[in-house]
Amino acid sequence: MSKRYHIMRDAGVVTVARRVPVRMDVSAEARFGPLRKLALASQVRQDLWRALQNVRGFAPVVRVAETGEGVTVTAGGQIEGRHDRARLEEIIASLLADPRHVARWTRWAR
Repeated sequence: MSKRYHIMRDAGVVTVARRVPVRMDVSAEARFGPLRKLALASQVRQDLWRALQNVRGFAPVVRVAETGEGVTVTAGGQIEGRHDRARLEEIIASLLADPRHVARWTRWAR
């Protein structure tokens, strides 16, 4: 992962962010089984960036938190300027639900 990303670790939580302090102007959530948090966060961040790199002022943030039965991924980020929040959150949610991405992320983060 690029040195331009910040990796923050707390009890049971890993956050990968482009900018600090972390701000989530848009976000969506998904649940996964037990996976390696940093590996999953890195892969989701990469695909999130690819999906939204043309959004002016977008800085991705991915937070992976342990739950009783696996992990919860919150993906989104900070956006400078005007944006259509509902449309961007729909794009993020569809990315997190895409079976091809989920399969690749799961293989990588096992």
